[in-house]
Amino acid sequence: MAELYIIGQIVGAKDFPSPNLFCRWSTVAGALWDIIEGEGKGQTQIDHPMDGDIAKWAHPIDIHYITKGIQGWPKLHFQVWHHDSFGRNEIYGYGFCHVPTAPGNHKLECVTWRPVGTFAEQARAYFVGGGPQLKSPELVHSAMDRYRLRTQAMGSVMLDITIITKDFEKYGVEM
Repeated sequence: MAELYIIGQIVGAKDFPSPNLFCRWSTVAGALWDIIEGEGKGQTQIDHPMDGDIAKWAHPIDIHYITKGIQGWPKLHFQVWHHDSFGRNEIYGYGFCHVPTAPGNHKLECVTWRPVGTFAEQARAYFVGGGPQLKSPELVHSAMDRYRLRTQAMGSVMLDITIITKDFEKYGVEM
């Protein structure tokens, strides 16, 4: 079978309204893809940047896929969370990016967004904390009903990953 290696790190996040950020991440791939080594999801530590607006995580990613075809090429899915001084966590952004198909080193920036909600929900979020969240996180990386959402642009997640492909031509998988 053809093989895909994704090796690198989630470097950090920038341009979010407040510090104390952490990230939950996962990979999403089609039915032809199987992870044979590594973890397909994880969570970074909380970073409170003292010297600027960039949260630094340096969280490792090391995933080894096998596949029978390129349909359903893997995507990286992110949820950036804010940890406030009261110990509460609120969603600060959802985002996803496609894993590059070209072998080599890649520096990526994944833009994020969050649901806005009604005026009452916005007022409640301002005074009490929290805010609207997606009931189904699959909405982030699929096109189902996403067009109905009212969203607000948030910051970006920065990635530094290396892509290695093996035996795609040998097994007739054309890229």
